[in-house]
Amino acid sequence: MEFPEKLNPFSQRLRQLREEKGLLQKDVAKILGITPSAYGYYEQGKREPSMEVLKKLSDFFNVSIDYLLGRTDIRSPVDEITEAVSDDPELFEFWNTLKKREDLKLLFKQTKKLSPKDIKQIIRIIKAIEDEEDKEE
Repeated sequence: MEFPEKLNPFSQRLRQLREEKGLLQKDVAKILGITPSAYGYYEQGKREPSMEVLKKLSDFFNVSIDYLLGRTDIRSPVDEITEAVSDDPELFEFWNTLKKREDLKLLFKQTKKLSPKDIKQIIRIIKAIEDEEDKEE
C-alpha cells in the first residue's frame, strides 16, 4: 500500500489501520463520535485529534499512541513482549497464555520503558509465581 510522502506518520498509520479493518472513514468517525469530515482531516494531515480522540483511536485499533504517532514501529506493548521472549521457547509458550489475562494489562502498558532483558526477567518472575501457586493448589 503506497501513501503520498507528504502525509505525516500519524495520517498514514490511521489510514492503514482503518483499511486493515475494512472500514470507511464515516464508520470510524461514528465510533469516535466525531464528524466524518473531522476524521477525514486526520487522515489528510490537515488536523490533529484531541488527546481524548487519540486515546479512543489507540483503544479502537489496539495499538499504542506512540505507534499512531510514528514514534515506534511496534504496534502494542504485547508485540514488544512477544518479540523480547521469542528466542526462549519456554517463556514464549508461557507468554502466549499470559497475554490473554486481563489482570496483567497494566504490565503490558509499562514495557515501553523496559529492555528486552528486563522484560524476560519479569516474565520469568511471573512464571515462577504462577508455578508456585499451581503447586499450592
